[in-house]
Amino acid sequence: MSRGGGVTRSTLRQQIADALRDEVLAGRLPPGREFTVKQIAEQYGVSATPVREALFDLSAQGLLASDQHRGFQVREFTVGDFRAMAEARALIVEGLFRNPADRVAVRPEGLASIRRRAAEAVRAAKGGELDVLIGYDLRFWRELGGFVRNPYIADFLTKLRVQAWVFAVHRLRGEDPDESVLWFGHEELVEAIACGDHERVHALLCSSYAHALAWADRLEARETGAAGETRGLRTARTEDPEPGPGPAATA
Repeated sequence: MSRGGGVTRSTLRQQIADALRDEVLAGRLPPGREFTVKQIAEQYGVSATPVREALFDLSAQGLLASDQHRGFQVREFTVGDFRAMAEARALIVEGLFRNPADRVAVRPEGLASIRRRAAEAVRAAKGGELDVLIGYDLRFWRELGGFVRNPYIADFLTKLRVQAWVFAVHRLRGEDPDESVLWFGHEELVEAIACGDHERVHALLCSSYAHALAWADRLEARETGAAGETRGLRTARTEDPEPGPGPAATA
């Protein structure tokens, strides 16, 4: 973990939580990594209380798992978890668009900022700048969530998006992801919102979730195939062990 800087006592809890979330999203805290309150407190040079509060905040967001005896651990999300995240987001959006006029309130003054987030997210995606993409993508969806009238739904959608990136970052790191993996529809979605084209907005949102589910299917097929190959190698070694030295070798 990289050492944090500039942490002030007025916002310790939030700053520590933000710093650790960034570490997880950047892949510097890999899934399964364990640590204690004491270790984090020593790293940042602060007392245990704000660290403990920050870690429990991240646990509530689903990024960490806590254990009374072992401390905290970065959550390990499976392909099944990722698929469930995409399906949950799709179901919520379906509910919102049954009567969007009552459930979504677009503020035109907020679109300029969202357009910038969209443009930067697409640029980073096409340039393969994963860390930059994650930052802009999360801001993009969080600001769009601000148009949802129900703040609990908006918060839940943001939580799911963060968890999805925690799942994805380790699988994308070191690869050269393209449009088969990354969704580039941010700018088109903003323009559909600006035009008030609810049908187009709904279609684009559905396409983003279908895109995620298609990637989950490919990942699952790849991981299943790799597991099958490993089992095959183990079986081959068991059924055909290497011969020991024969009489000629020991003569």
